Amino acid sequence: MQNNSAVPSSKNCLINSSTFAASFSFALKKVFLFGIILTVFNSTTAQVVNPAMLDTSASVHLGKITIGAYVDAYFGADVNEYKSGNRPYFVSSARRKEVNINLALIHLHYNGNRVRLHLAPGFGTYMAANYANEPAGLRNLVEANAGVCLSQKRGIWLDAGVLGSPYTNESAISKDHLMYSRSLSAEYVPYYLSGVKLTLPLNNKLTLYLYGLNGWQKIATEQYAGSGGTQLEYKINNNLLVNWNTYVGNERNNSVDTKRMRYFTDVYWIYNRNKFSATSCAYIGLQNYADKSSNIWWQANFIARYRFHQLFSLSARAEYFSDPDQVMIVPVNNVPGSSIFSGGLSACFHIDEHALVRFEGRYFNATEKIYNNQNSEAINQSIMLVANITAWF
Repeated sequence: MQNNSAVPSSKNCLINSSTFAASFSFALKKVFLFGIILTVFNSTTAQVVNPAMLDTSASVHLGKITIGAYVDAYFGADVNEYKSGNRPYFVSSARRKEVNINLALIHLHYNGNRVRLHLAPGFGTYMAANYANEPAGLRNLVEANAGVCLSQKRGIWLDAGVLGSPYTNESAISKDHLMYSRSLSAEYVPYYLSGVKLTLPLNNKLTLYLYGLNGWQKIATEQYAGSGGTQLEYKINNNLLVNWNTYVGNERNNSVDTKRMRYFTDVYWIYNRNKFSATSCAYIGLQNYADKSSNIWWQANFIARYRFHQLFSLSARAEYFSDPDQVMIVPVNNVPGSSIFSGGLSACFHIDEHALVRFEGRYFNATEKIYNNQNSEAINQSIMLVANITAWF
């Protein structure tokens, strides 16, 4: 998540947002209609995995210790021109016209009966952009946490440290996703959390997670005010997973004294059956301010993939991200906040079970002129192209 929030230039109270509520409700129904239809199918040919949990199934297992590595290299191009070499509004794969490393990490796990440890240091342009506001000694921690088992019979665990984020259907690990690049939705929620997590399995399909946090993607905090979140994961069957998250926290700090309480919730589902996979996410956030005003931002996306062959697949994405009051996105030009429609297509070559080569194109159309063309003129459209090699063990 980019740390580029600013004080909104105009503030619309939530009580006057009936038009938004109707639009969001309509989009939510459309986004999740396909997911409801898919629940009638049941197959055991593939296991759906929640992207909030780092998948270590391909790692080397040495007794109770698991060791793995992951490298995500990319080359990006853009029809627009940015003097800094960075594509605005993204932290993932954001460098242009150069071969670079988005994320390289090593992950170490120890899984005992009563104790577990997880360490995953990371490097790359994603780490540099996403951890820029953290102290120097903490900028390379994708995850670093320790856990103790409170009940072996019920599978209750308490973990503390830097944790993976449950928010949205995409994480920093591209290999676990249907498209290479991340949706705008994922770029503007926490990619990581710092605090404690309590895991409470309710039954063999339903698991509740409770979070006590330092804040909205913060390891070190200037002014601790307390934050928390919940995650409810429902594995309907081996092919379909539904997840609902919440976040509540005071965003006031020494740098931005105008912000107060933030409320956020998202819902997503993930489906994987034979050659077809799909996922969709919708969320809404509310930011309160010291002057008693409130702003909202929301999004909805849909991503699908079809494997034509064990070595080749095609994926497509459609998304709509609305932030008219600059809660999350501060345009590079001096224009109001914007809503953005994006569509993309990705071709993926599965080299083997430990490597992917992907080529992806995305088109963006914003309601405001938030991009610049090669003549430095403000425009409302943008096209990006990216090629990627990802390998892991």
